[in-house]
Amino acid sequence: MPVTTITIKAPNQGLFEFTHQVADVVRKSQIQEGLCTLFVRHTSASLLIQENADPSAKRDLENWLNRLVPEHDSLYTHISEGADDMPGHIKATLTATSLSIPILNGQLALGTWQGIFLWEHRYHGGSRSIVIHVGE
Repeated sequence: MPVTTITIKAPNQGLFEFTHQVADVVRKSQIQEGLCTLFVRHTSASLLIQENADPSAKRDLENWLNRLVPEHDSLYTHISEGADDMPGHIKATLTATSLSIPILNGQLALGTWQGIFLWEHRYHGGSRSIVIHVGE
């Protein structure tokens, strides 16, 4: 099971944790030490590792990035798909479309308060495809 694709439902803009789905893929791989690589197959969504204990951290990140990359900027020419489209592309550029996480003792080597999130940058993102590779 070296490569798996999972789908994350992201019905709206925001951060959606999917740590447990990735942990299941790693567990099923039976790899004890190695690397888990994730890649989001979209241009207006991204991936990140962030605190998963306090929901205010998610809200603050979402609010900050929305302030940093506003909608309706007069510089945008790519506007035919809606006011959130070009900001979505910029936000994906500023964040990450792939992650690499070490595997130790058959588990993701995440810290106590770390979780894996899909960051949907569009108002109506829908289903997002994440490719997961687990290897030694």
